[in-house]
Amino acid sequence: MIRPFSGLRGSRGPRAAGAPLTPRARRIIRLNNGFQLLFNLLWWMPVFYAYQREAGLSDGQIFGIQSIYYVAFCLFEIPTGMVADRIGARNCLRAGAVVMTAANLAPVLAPSYTGFLVHFLAIAAGRSLTSGAASAYLYDGLAAEGAGEHYLKAEGQARALGLAAKVLCWPLVGPLMAVAHPTPYVLSAASAAGSLVCALVLPRHAATGHERRDRASKTSSGGLAFLRDATTALRCVWATPWLALLMVQGVAVFTLSRICQVNLFQPVLLDHGIPEGSHGGVLAAMTVAEAVASARPQWLGKRLSPVAWVSLLSLAMAAALAGSTLGGPWTVVALLCVFAAVTGFAYPLQRKLVNDAIPAGAPRATLLSVESIVDRAVCALAAVAAGAYLSAGRLDALLWHSAVVTGVVMLVLQLILRRAPGRPRKRPKEEPALELVTTAGNP
Repeated sequence: MIRPFSGLRGSRGPRAAGAPLTPRARRIIRLNNGFQLLFNLLWWMPVFYAYQREAGLSDGQIFGIQSIYYVAFCLFEIPTGMVADRIGARNCLRAGAVVMTAANLAPVLAPSYTGFLVHFLAIAAGRSLTSGAASAYLYDGLAAEGAGEHYLKAEGQARALGLAAKVLCWPLVGPLMAVAHPTPYVLSAASAAGSLVCALVLPRHAATGHERRDRASKTSSGGLAFLRDATTALRCVWATPWLALLMVQGVAVFTLSRICQVNLFQPVLLDHGIPEGSHGGVLAAMTVAEAVASARPQWLGKRLSPVAWVSLLSLAMAAALAGSTLGGPWTVVALLCVFAAVTGFAYPLQRKLVNDAIPAGAPRATLLSVESIVDRAVCALAAVAAGAYLSAGRLDALLWHSAVVTGVVMLVLQLILRRAPGRPRKRPKEEPALELVTTAGNP
């Protein structure tokens, strides 16, 4: 009889799914967890608005700095992605940690409009240096160790640990500020410095012969190579419709989560009579829900494809926001926690989809930066629209219209994705090889 198998007996073959991680792979995951946790642990996040007001900044200046921050982030993404592909993701993480450490000290040294502007511009630079490089390093590092199947869990675990750290640390900000007012920024700088330590001890990937030749070519080609890298990345997106469509699909997840957690979180709660003193508790509950889901993306199961799951989760996020217009305070809190949990499932799944779709040899960090630019550009437009709706007192209409637009976009994308060239096909069980076995020896 003919039986399918995935390798020759007695040969090593590919690492089986769920196989034990090598010591080097475990080290990569541990250090990535530490880097992501410390780099993103911004102690000042719950108080930065009040802190700037106390420093004498007006609302116009505060929100003006935020607008400049988003624009700067988009402008920094492409060059920093190319830098990561040129000097290596590991070195880019180190540079980002150095910049972030300095950025968090700026408000301590200069608590003024200029100081806060420099602070956010440096944060945009530091985060853009690591946004694509961190994912690229983890993905390539695990793949080099034959542990690529562990990437999804590792990405979700790192996000979950970072969220859990925020839940534990943010409640301490108020008491610590009473002791020393600049404490949130000093602790943020100390956390960023800790992420630098993690980046410094990250192991170097074992490069293949092709990668060594490519690196040598980049080193010897001079400054024009940056333009070549950008052109290569854009050509890759153009020539890989599947990758471009996956990037577009992820826009819904990023935009909905960002707009809800930053722009609409407090307006929604206030609209339902939930006092400001309770907002911190609600945010903590949402963060716990997101952290648990981020650490367990495998709970989604395999009945649907990852692409279908991301679209379904995007619809669930939009439905949770729209549903918050129908219930009372407790219903709103519950739906916001559901929204956060769905976000936790969606983020690592979407990141793995995009990484898997990037062709071999393509500038991975640059392409991940392209995705980040698309996400933030759409988010900036959505923020403007959200401001217009809120100014007109039409919060409920905004949430329902967001749900409708998300539903239409996901439906159209699913129809296009089913016919997109380059879409991975499920391999029959008898692939990649067949083993001939006699019935006599194998009943």
